[in-house]
Amino acid sequence: MIKRKILQEGREYTFRSYFELPYETDEIVAEFDYSLVKQWLSLPITTKQLSRLNDLREKIEDILPLVSLSSETARRESLVSPVLLDIIRYCQCQLRFEYTLNVNNWLKGNLDYLVQSERELLIIEAKKDDMTRGFTQLAVELIAMSHVEDRDIFYGAVTMGDVWRFGKLDRETKTIFQDLNLFKVPDDLENLVKVMVGILDGVEV
Repeated sequence: MIKRKILQEGREYTFRSYFELPYETDEIVAEFDYSLVKQWLSLPITTKQLSRLNDLREKIEDILPLVSLSSETARRESLVSPVLLDIIRYCQCQLRFEYTLNVNNWLKGNLDYLVQSERELLIIEAKKDDMTRGFTQLAVELIAMSHVEDRDIFYGAVTMGDVWRFGKLDRETKTIFQDLNLFKVPDDLENLVKVMVGILDGVEV
C-alpha cells in the first residue's frame, strides 16, 4: 500500500483540522507512526452500584420526545452533559470542558471533555453527525494525550449524544483501537455508564 504524505511541514493543525481533512483515519494516524485496528474491544466495566442510573434513564426518556436534537448544543445539553455529570459523581473526579492542550504545531487545540480520575477519559462530540471523522479527531487527541501523560493505555469516546463509540490507544504497540460496538442512549445507558466508570476507576481487563 502506498503511504501518502498528508501533513505539511511548517503548517499548523488543530484537533478540529483533522475532522475536516478528507483522509481516512488510518492514513492520518499513520502520520504519527500509529496504526488503526477495528475490533470488538474488551472494555473495563465497574462493579459499583449505580444508584442514580434509574433516575438518569427516566430523565432522558422523559425529555427525548420533547426536545429537538437537530443541533449540537441540544444534544450536548440533553444527552451528553447529564451522563457526564452523573459519571463524575460516581467517581468523584474532575470534569474539564474545552480543555486546552498544546503539544506542538500538529497536536493542539481544545478537548471537548476531559474527565480525570485514576485514568483520564477523553470525550468528543461528533460534529455534523459524522462519527467516522469524529473518531479520526478522537484518535489524534488520544495521541496528543500520550505525549503529556506517562501511561501506556488511553481511552476516549466519540458521541452524537444518542450514540457512543469508544477508542483505545496503546502507546507501547503504537496502535489505535476502534471499538466496533456502538452504545445507544437510552437503550444501552447502563452498559455505557458501567464502562466509563470502569475506565475512570482503573478497572483492569
